[in-house]
Amino acid sequence: MPLEMNREVFITCAVTGSGGTQDRSPHVPRSPKQIADSAIAAAKAGAAVVHCHVRDPETGAPSRRLDLYREVTDRIRDAEVDVVLNLTAGMGGDIVFGGVEAPFPVAEGTDMIGASERVAHVAECLPEICTLDCGTMNFAEADYVMTNTPGALRAMGQMMTDLGVKPEIEAFDTGHLWFAKQLVKEGVLAPNALVQLCMGVPWGAPDDLNTFMAMVNNVPDDWTFSAFSLGRHQMAYVAASVLAGGNVRVGLEDNLWLDKGVLAENWQLVERAGTIIENMGARVIGPAEVREKLGLVKRAPVAS
Repeated sequence: MPLEMNREVFITCAVTGSGGTQDRSPHVPRSPKQIADSAIAAAKAGAAVVHCHVRDPETGAPSRRLDLYREVTDRIRDAEVDVVLNLTAGMGGDIVFGGVEAPFPVAEGTDMIGASERVAHVAECLPEICTLDCGTMNFAEADYVMTNTPGALRAMGQMMTDLGVKPEIEAFDTGHLWFAKQLVKEGVLAPNALVQLCMGVPWGAPDDLNTFMAMVNNVPDDWTFSAFSLGRHQMAYVAASVLAGGNVRVGLEDNLWLDKGVLAENWQLVERAGTIIENMGARVIGPAEVREKLGLVKRAPVAS
């Protein structure tokens, strides 16, 4: 793929994530109202897409509760600002093994459910986009494995396609892109796929530029891609992704800091990303243009 800068860029804001960041910053939203308010503020700052997880409102721990997803969806859909909604479907594939000498029984933190249950909130809330983590990988902690088998991914991907919700392929390494291309070949995913290149997540693809360009060069020409990296490299990857022809993701899921010693809010990260994009000579596009570009349809959730 030749290096060709993207001149029409959309920003995704990853609002809260499911990592253990809830006690590291007061700005990480927990309740559905806080998550929706943060997403709406990000949209006002220039995010065309908001990517949302939900958390237990009391503890901040990651949650899969359908009522929490529905409240976040309703609040965002009822807001005066338009934004493309992207809900995670990554929850429910977590295995924490018991240890190196006794892996079974599995330990606290394991959360494994079936494909239909992993997509249940998507079927009810009907966001324009939902995520599809296209592979299994060792994920940071010693005994934790993010588990997404080929069979489960085929099932989930087909459910998303049948629902009319566009999967955002989360690619943490080149093999994930390889399998995603197979899903397109099999007709599980539409040809004009959307992919997020997830850089610097231990132990996936490191966020050096050689690896990044290897990922970019494995994205088919007719796909749309976005990219991000973690922590202090978040803003550097805004520039790198635009230069490589992609779109960008920022937000508190991936980085808590605006500057050294200064905790960020989501809207501030979006605003800074927009400044970088515009200073590169590109234009930040809005949700209507993203829907047209990606073939998305904005729908109301299923009636309660």
